[in-house]
Amino acid sequence: MRFIHLSDLHLGKKLREADLIEDQEYILKQILKVCDDEKAEAVLIAGDVFDRSIAPVEALRIFDDFLSSLAERKIPVLIISGNHDSAERLSFGGGLFKASGIYISNAYDGCVEKVVLNDESGELNFYLLPFIKPSLVRPFFPDDKIESYTDAVRLVLEKENVDFTKRNVILSHQYITGAKRSESEESLVGGLENVDASVYDGFDYVALGHIHGPQKIDRETLRYCGTPLKYSFSEAEHEKSVTVVDFAGKENIKIKKVPLSPLREVRNLRGKFEELALKENYEKFSRNDLIHITLTDETEILDGWGKLKVIYPNLLLMEYDNERTKKSAELGVSEKIALQNPSELFADFFENRNNVTMTEKQQLYIQNLIDEILEAKK
Repeated sequence: MRFIHLSDLHLGKKLREADLIEDQEYILKQILKVCDDEKAEAVLIAGDVFDRSIAPVEALRIFDDFLSSLAERKIPVLIISGNHDSAERLSFGGGLFKASGIYISNAYDGCVEKVVLNDESGELNFYLLPFIKPSLVRPFFPDDKIESYTDAVRLVLEKENVDFTKRNVILSHQYITGAKRSESEESLVGGLENVDASVYDGFDYVALGHIHGPQKIDRETLRYCGTPLKYSFSEAEHEKSVTVVDFAGKENIKIKKVPLSPLREVRNLRGKFEELALKENYEKFSRNDLIHITLTDETEILDGWGKLKVIYPNLLLMEYDNERTKKSAELGVSEKIALQNPSELFADFFENRNNVTMTEKQQLYIQNLIDEILEAKK
């Protein structure tokens, strides 16, 4: 059987203030072409279908179109929820979808759904394990000791009593110890969510989701396929692709990556203002590209953002790297906080959570609230 391994579509996500719906719709159509060219017999989506639990309407629309196109091709689709998804919302209507060959895992309820597909070699078992954490698993196994994410995943899989003499594939959305992260991935302090790769021993292929860069962990058949698009500037150098798996037998699994070409590139540019403003430099790139610029000028450029925005219409982030910023970086976090007023602290928090800066109207609103609170304390 030849199947396509996808994950982390993050439909509805924005790159700072840039809406990526058109980019996502474009890449999904490209993935459909890969399915046609490769004669895919199944598609696996290993979690984070949407970027947030309540997905925007446009994200729902393009995913509906994508699933409908695969159903028309009679290509079975196997889907699990990730940490960004609402497992309950994602699996709504799952019983009806099965009639069209679309299998969506339910929220974890004490057992892992198994889907059996057939090819010329017989049955191929797919286990659909949605994103889990210890607190989700403990209620189902109150007599077992579950202290870590590794404990949770290991116990869940042990309870399934998988017959490892047969051909088995598992879809899972977890952070495996040793995987290389990107800025756009959520993580817990101290690596508390780490899962040891040994929990998947015995499975012939492990289709992982959660990490945005394509990579294998310990063995060729335990791997992240990565995101189909670049979702942060830390991913600018990633080569996004679709993972194609030929599963003939337990000892005969071949893997290849088919590259994807985005509608718009994500680029990090660095240099002095005069260099980046030269025609021969900016004409190297499409004006549609999503841009992050780091200026190395020692003196701040008057209205540098506005001037560069004319040259690079999709400039999303501009910052300086010079002696002044290096000295600022030497300040400890607590010292920086001590130098900020409440409205500045909230503005930093807002940008960190939403990936966009506050508008003047929002800043004024927050400042008025803070003034009212401080006045009430007098």
